[in-house]
Amino acid sequence: MKITTIGWWGAYPSANEATSGYLLESEGISVLIDCGSGVLARLQKYTRLQDIDAVVLSHYHSDHVADIGCLQYASRILMDLGRRKQPLKIYGHAEDNNFAGLTYLQYSTGYAIDTRAKLELGPLEFTFCRNIHPDPCFSMRIETNNIALVYISDTGYTDDLVEFAHNADLLLCESSLYDEYRGRIPGHMTAGETGRIATAADVRHLVLTHLPHFGDHSLLVEQARKKFKGPVELATTGKCWQI
Repeated sequence: MKITTIGWWGAYPSANEATSGYLLESEGISVLIDCGSGVLARLQKYTRLQDIDAVVLSHYHSDHVADIGCLQYASRILMDLGRRKQPLKIYGHAEDNNFAGLTYLQYSTGYAIDTRAKLELGPLEFTFCRNIHPDPCFSMRIETNNIALVYISDTGYTDDLVEFAHNADLLLCESSLYDEYRGRIPGHMTAGETGRIATAADVRHLVLTHLPHFGDHSLLVEQARKKFKGPVELATTGKCWQI
């Protein structure tokens, strides 16, 4: 399983970068996890748009879905030109009206995710965990060949995430806040809380993402390392991990 960071900023992208977006590739299948602002342009540095088999969305806030409409238009053009054979599959929760927008004529089809059921995309098996966030939001666990990637999207701290991330080979976790901001912005975690989850869940490698537009990001790593003694790093544009 290979994962490539396409975008990692929270809220809005910095110049020439993107908000949340991650390309997951395994045994011939390509899945885009979240599709935030700036993702579509940067994604094409790593793969062709017609090769994206599916998109899985954590939630519908703009920094996670802003480029979905353009990706749907791309699917239409690529299918009309004969470069893409099948409609784009887009998976997201069906708890509000945003779900209807995942289906676009015959060019993209929306599918509802369910925390009670597993989602199988080729060799990849997805399970979902509800987050603590102002709007419905879900973290993802992706498993194949006895390896596990866990993506914790926007959330406040909850012990449920410890069990969900148990023994993950790679934990990609939102770290929107420095420790001194704990509890001041609902629905987001500090770097220290991220490290706390990584330790309790016995994960092997921690990556901090969904980062703030202020302060020194190296401090986030320091704060996470106070709670987690394993490898810790920041998500950076184009960074790949093979697990």
